[in-house]
Amino acid sequence: MTTTPLAPPDALPGADFYLYEDLLPEDERTVLLKARTFLRDEVKPLVNGYWDRGEFPMELIGKFRGSGLTALPYEGYGAHLPAASHLLNGMLAMEMSRVDASVATFFGVHDGLSFYSIHTGGDQEQRARWLPAMASMEKIGAFALTEPLGGSDVSGGMRTTAERQGGTWVLNGAKRWIGNATFADHVVVWARDVDDNQVKGFVVEQGTPGFVAVRIEGKTALRIVQNAEITLTDVRVPESNRLQNVNSFRDVAEILCFTRSGVAWQALGVMIGAYELALAYAKDRRQFGRPIAGFQMVQDLLVRSLGDITASWGMLVQLARLQDQGIFRDDHSALAKGFTTSRMRKVVASSREILGGNGILLDHDVARFFADAEALYSYEGTRQMQTLIVGKSITGQSAFV
Repeated sequence: MTTTPLAPPDALPGADFYLYEDLLPEDERTVLLKARTFLRDEVKPLVNGYWDRGEFPMELIGKFRGSGLTALPYEGYGAHLPAASHLLNGMLAMEMSRVDASVATFFGVHDGLSFYSIHTGGDQEQRARWLPAMASMEKIGAFALTEPLGGSDVSGGMRTTAERQGGTWVLNGAKRWIGNATFADHVVVWARDVDDNQVKGFVVEQGTPGFVAVRIEGKTALRIVQNAEITLTDVRVPESNRLQNVNSFRDVAEILCFTRSGVAWQALGVMIGAYELALAYAKDRRQFGRPIAGFQMVQDLLVRSLGDITASWGMLVQLARLQDQGIFRDDHSALAKGFTTSRMRKVVASSREILGGNGILLDHDVARFFADAEALYSYEGTRQMQTLIVGKSITGQSAFV
């Protein structure tokens, strides 16, 4: 069955070379185009100034509430619609990153990591208590897993501890690189139970005594995202704030499997955003009496970038189908994250190269995409870690140390 392509505002100038958007049914394409218009009109004009200052545009949160973009993967508990397809959710993450990776990361932390942790790890009472306000963005969430001395090895080397004392848990330790944590209303904190040595999840409300979140300064990527270093000193959390359906790190890994595919879509959006800017620049910039878009070596960079975009997009379309069919695995997610972020690095470098000296100026946007790509390349699992996950899957041999 064929669908009639819509005429979107600010249509992708050739980035959707194989017409992947047309795979969405018309009602979902309408949601995507609404998001594209919102991001173009409300978000894009603000991002460079906030990125330069290293501040988060709090003024946008109220606008996000009315955008219809929150809680789309979910049903109930304040979600606006029946759960959207994984293909639409992926393309929405792509669309956000096409404008700004920091905004996409904010959504990925709040609507993905934090919301999904409570949605899957909490019991019915906990979901009813926290999720409606998160769906409407009346409350903002964060997710605290990474530690100052623990990144890829945090599953076995988590130093943050939780000790039960009657009906209360006492948390001690530190977390690092925690997005949204400076202003989030609550943070899902992962800690190792000193009793059974298993990882458990706790919802810590902002302002709880002993909980301190300090913004990390001096970042050169995702400068809009308010990453924090968190210290937990005898933080007392009631048993009712422990996620009741989380019993080990295996449950945490399932959450990361779900959100890691979102990072792959974000990487695609960064590629498209940088490619679009480079293509438009090449058509406009004149050297030796003609647009540089007519130079063979510029066309080579553009076509290589388009190939990386198209290949990544095709991989993610099939990934979304696997998710919708319920046969999606962690190694599927790992391959997509590792592949797309590697291709992203190439595309943003080529885009910066096409702009020449202007490629390092924030005014031309490509510099922001170039810098932000480095954060996406590393967070939620490095390429090397994704490689070992897939390598174990295809060989049956674990190469983890």
